[in-house]
This record gives sequence, C-alpha cells and structure tokens, in this order.
Amino acid sequence: MARVIGLDQARELGLPGRISREIVSSRDGAHAVTLRHVEIPVADPNAPPREPHLHGDSEECIYVLSGSGAFWTEAGEQPVVPGDTILIPAGEPHYTRNTGGEPLVLLCFFPSAELGRHK
Repeated sequence: MARVIGLDQARELGLPGRISREIVSSRDGAHAVTLRHVEIPVADPNAPPREPHLHGDSEECIYVLSGSGAFWTEAGEQPVVPGDTILIPAGEPHYTRNTGGEPLVLLCFFPSAELGRHK
C-alpha cells in the first residue's frame, strides 16, 4: 500500500560530518530503493576534513536541493549547486563538502533497499 513518510519519521544514521536521515529502505518495507536526506553543515576550519566513502554494492544518485558545495572523486573535484544531479558508480570513492555559508542539503537515492556498510 502506498504511504506518505515525513522527514520527521526518518532515522538519523549518525554518519560523520553530516546529518544523514534515512527516509526509506528495506526497514520501511521498500524492495528496491533507499532514500536519504543529507545536510552538510557550513565548513568549520577546526573540524577534520571530510573523508571519502564508497558503496560497493550500489550506484548512488545525489540531487542538490540547496546550498553550494564541491563533489570529490579520485578524478578531481567539481562545484555543485541546487538542481545539479550527481551519478556515482558502485565502488567509486567520493564525498561532497559544503563550500557556502548555509547548509548543503542533498537527496541521495540508491537503487537498493539493502545497502552495504560505508567504507
């Protein structure tokens, strides 16, 4: 049965350097998707730098909702702004960092309801 899930019902994942809330996954009855809402705070010069991570078993698609940032892979770094979409192949190390004066807000989609652990 279809249903509406509010952001207030999402689970906080406790990932470093960001507020990551899992809205939908297998825990919610999904069979083929995971959806996350991610906020990356304004950069703190005293905070440790963001570290690359990867998803070995799934592609990731990121849509930039608000803020400005930079998306990093081993091939280099590219600026991102609202309306940009990033497609990341499974197994590719990456991270997104905030380069602006407000939170960088992302919607992250994975075509899998069961994600492996971050590395």
